[in-house]
Amino acid sequence: METIKRILIIEDEKRLADILKAGFEENDFSVDTAYDGYIGRNMVQKNHYDLIVLDINLPLINGYELCKEIRVHDKKMPIIMLTAMGASENKLAGFDVGADDYVVKPFDIKELLARVRVFLRRALTEEAIEEEVIQIEDLIINTSRKSVIRAGIPIELTAKEYLLLEFLARNKGIVISRVDIAEKIWDLKFDTGTNYIDVYINYLRKKIDKDYPNKLIHTKVGLGYVLKDQSE
Repeated sequence: METIKRILIIEDEKRLADILKAGFEENDFSVDTAYDGYIGRNMVQKNHYDLIVLDINLPLINGYELCKEIRVHDKKMPIIMLTAMGASENKLAGFDVGADDYVVKPFDIKELLARVRVFLRRALTEEAIEEEVIQIEDLIINTSRKSVIRAGIPIELTAKEYLLLEFLARNKGIVISRVDIAEKIWDLKFDTGTNYIDVYINYLRKKIDKDYPNKLIHTKVGLGYVLKDQSE
């Protein structure tokens, strides 16, 4: 089931804000409204929103200032500026303070909805890429940050150690031969007269398994190695 997206409209023209709220809610969004920059800032600080529609000419705190403040704490929140000021310098000023898009009044609400959906899809895609995580028991591998944690404790790996661990984790429960490891991690043909793969497996075991009762890296004699849950 898709999560309902929550939008904040910061617009001092109450009639326009109410029209936008109704239009978004008809399209299955959850919407809050604020009629000045001060209230808008407080709502951003207290609540989670998936996107903000922000007027520029606001009482108390204008849209430029508010957008700049939001960007200090949240670099990725989609912000669409909605304003009657359509001059190029106004648009550039909006982009300079961190706005993602700039819609000039009067506008077609269908076009605004289309832009909102584009930014929400983009944010969802970026989040999925950024937070790709592989978890095996208490071992957590963040593949975009290239970070490894076991039982809440960060583990420092060399580049090759990390690549080897991620390769095993992406093939969880599957026995990976030395030939496959040599080709995928070292881009070499496996030489049976060398033991560098066994050496790196031992490096990983010391860092990943040594201090934990549940061992995750297992040897299949004559076949290769497998990363799996203890229960498997």
